[in-house]
Amino acid sequence: MLTRQQLIEQIKQKKSFLCVGLDTDPAKIPSFLNNYPDPVLEFNKRIIDATHDLCVAYKPNAAFYESRGIAGWQSLIGTYQHLPKSCLSIIDAKRGDIGNTSDQYAKAFFDEATTGMGFDAITITPYMGHDSLTPYLAYEGKWIIVLALTSNPGSRDFQYLETNGGLVYEAVLNRTNELAGVERAMFVVGATRGPEFENIRKHAPDNFLLVPGVGAQGGSLEEVCRYGITKDCGLLVNASRSIIYASNGEDFAEAARAEALALQQQMQAELEKAGII
Repeated sequence: MLTRQQLIEQIKQKKSFLCVGLDTDPAKIPSFLNNYPDPVLEFNKRIIDATHDLCVAYKPNAAFYESRGIAGWQSLIGTYQHLPKSCLSIIDAKRGDIGNTSDQYAKAFFDEATTGMGFDAITITPYMGHDSLTPYLAYEGKWIIVLALTSNPGSRDFQYLETNGGLVYEAVLNRTNELAGVERAMFVVGATRGPEFENIRKHAPDNFLLVPGVGAQGGSLEEVCRYGITKDCGLLVNASRSIIYASNGEDFAEAARAEALALQQQMQAELEKAGII
């Protein structure tokens, strides 16, 4: 369990706000790993071992594990158990149900004694309102990371609609903070949103933002920082494919480290520019 202050300390210590996404596709990992009992777990372990000093968070995407049935769940549990406790562990599950169903989702990913997994945080879809958020907050110290403003083309179907409380995504930011505040709530904001981070910061001035889209998806780290960085950093920038698939050979872990190091060095420069380190 990583608190907000502990996360900030990790950012300053490692001079990084990098989150490594473990969206591990068995079809894309080096073929020699197929000689191991669990190729995906072996891949993830080597990625983690090669990058843990350069990042402050890891984010397995549940879909890449659930789609493989029991074997996938075993890989996910093993991956969670290999994650360093100094890094924030995020399960990217995008759950969005209510009541007893959310209770069970929360138990699946937060109750380590029962399932072998006790992630620090989970991504949540807020469409069903506060009922879909509060079950996760019952677990002391756990974070909810709520989808706010995404970068996919369909985001404008709903996220930009006008409501009595402003745009839908603004209402999501405001209501979530009423329920959880900066110590328990983060928000997903796509890196390609650029200047819109300024408006997000009007509604969520101190929350951490989980920002996918830098790297393979073309988002600009410099632009994200220009509009979104805070006195405590307030950013977790995720990179997945650009790091974990940097090489398809036996040097894949070394190549992943090189990509992570390049991002860490850019992040260090941004932290220095902002006076955080």
